[in-house]
Amino acid sequence: MKHKVCIFLILLMAQLTWANPINNKAIKVENAVKVSAGSIERYLFHSDFVDERNVDIWLPDGYTPTKKYAVLYMHDGQMLYDSSRAWNAKEWDIDTTIDKLIKKGKIREVIVVGIYNNSNKRHIEYFPQKAIDNIAAPEYQKVMDLMPGGPLADNYLKFIISELKPFIDATYSTKPDQKNTFIAGSSMGGLISMYAICEYPQIFSGAGCLSTHWIGTFDNNKEIPAAFNEYLKQHLPSPRNHKIYFDHGTVGLDANYPEFQKMIDATVKTAGYTDKSLMTLEFPGDDHNETCWAARLHIPLIFLLKK
Repeated sequence: MKHKVCIFLILLMAQLTWANPINNKAIKVENAVKVSAGSIERYLFHSDFVDERNVDIWLPDGYTPTKKYAVLYMHDGQMLYDSSRAWNAKEWDIDTTIDKLIKKGKIREVIVVGIYNNSNKRHIEYFPQKAIDNIAAPEYQKVMDLMPGGPLADNYLKFIISELKPFIDATYSTKPDQKNTFIAGSSMGGLISMYAICEYPQIFSGAGCLSTHWIGTFDNNKEIPAAFNEYLKQHLPSPRNHKIYFDHGTVGLDANYPEFQKMIDATVKTAGYTDKSLMTLEFPGDDHNETCWAARLHIPLIFLLKK
């Protein structure tokens, strides 16, 4: 009898493992991030598509499994919550901003999934892959030289869609539908957010693209922005059920963006986007850093997540 019970338990565990293979990819680890509101749970996430990395899940105050929450996926997760853990001692302060907006009734209740970048591979993972073939010489070769192992943006998005999102929806009390799933980031993170909503319009209803790095590299050029523009002409999702937010400052790297943002805006509007589905803003004097993004973060959050 004991032998039969043991066999039954082994088979049961095997069945559970087979039924939930994604749960084996995430290992809960100690969290050292300090937040002013809500709480953080950290996982070390193993992926079949990209290198392993930390993922910090921010839960709003009063989080309970008896309620359902929208989900915002954000890139550069190590820069979101705690400046003492960031390489440049700057942060988005997203926990404070979202907490205030929720309590004021400005946005729906939301969980934030902060996906850490992978340092040396950040550029390779965030550069919109399907736009590369549109890049004219000589910038094409410059971009490829920055990707010795080849582009990884498609794999990075597969990680989010095929592994991370199923885990989040299975582990937390989420609203997994498209209208409650959002993605956002800045600089290269703005590019990959734009790419994500184009590649997976059935998954994301909104993308926040702050200081979108249209020049693609650190050299000002027209070829890469033109390639992104051509990609958008072919892949923009329907404006009927999608929202896109763009912005930029005027100082530092952001000084390179205004002329290209105008080109992108024209393309997006031609695709049928109006003030209800597209917001583009310029912030004179703002530089390319987390302090500036934090100061205006409430604007895209309200635009994308308003009740």
